[in-house]
Amino acid sequence: MPAKNSDTRYTKDHEWVRLDGDIVTVGITDHAQQQLGELVFVELPELEREVVAGEACAVVESVKAASDVYSPLTGRVAEINETIVEDPEIVNNDAEGEGWFFKLELDDPATFEELMDQEAYDEYLETL
Repeated sequence: MPAKNSDTRYTKDHEWVRLDGDIVTVGITDHAQQQLGELVFVELPELEREVVAGEACAVVESVKAASDVYSPLTGRVAEINETIVEDPEIVNNDAEGEGWFFKLELDDPATFEELMDQEAYDEYLETL
């Protein structure tokens, strides 16, 4: 699991977001993959797709359930992780690292700061 740092934020839908310049990498949290169980299918958004914050743009299916993955911020899909489509288990093994889903070129990088930091996300998890 990668080191937690100030460049990572979280959503109430259990996505993590890591900022690098104007680009964010998005995936589901370790908590989310644990809740889902063994993943068997991942569908990613199309490259260049414009997404708005809160929009369902990817799907994960596990042996238990199917679940939407929401875009945490507004922007354009700049890159997708084809590796997890071929081998969804990567998400189970390294949800907050190699199991990332897509990268977004942000419309407004300042919106990143509105997401929960690690401490706030941990507190949120305690309420579930």
